Amino acid sequence: MLFITPRISVDEAELTENFVRSSGAGGQNVNKVSTAVELRFSIFENLTIPYDVKMRLIKLGGRRVTQEGVLVLFVQTHRTQDMNRKAARERFVELLQKAAAPPPPPRIATKPTYGAKQRRLVGKSIRATVKSNRQRPQDEDE
Repeated sequence: MLFITPRISVDEAELTENFVRSSGAGGQNVNKVSTAVELRFSIFENLTIPYDVKMRLIKLGGRRVTQEGVLVLFVQTHRTQDMNRKAARERFVELLQKAAAPPPPPRIATKPTYGAKQRRLVGKSIRATVKSNRQRPQDEDE
């Protein structure tokens, strides 16, 4: 049992782990041994995760979540299967904890102060004079 928060827990039977061969350089070890881990978790089958947390998890998961609502984490950073397995579970727990955290309160829009407006207008007028000085001088006899 993986305890994410006091209210949320995931049974290890709900996690599916497939071990596949890692990609990239590494010689015989990469070509022979299945060290990479593909961890799968069906988001909607878990009953302890609240609906709003599931929705945030889908949003945080991005392209790692399939159309069917299955979170897929692929880890091949370490040389051994056991280390990759632990890393995949750590990433899974971190992702769930991030999804379980309440979203920040929305920003309250405020009006700019009088001084801020004045500074903005002064800056605009200075910029306008700089640009107008770049123009060719006008002939006054026309």
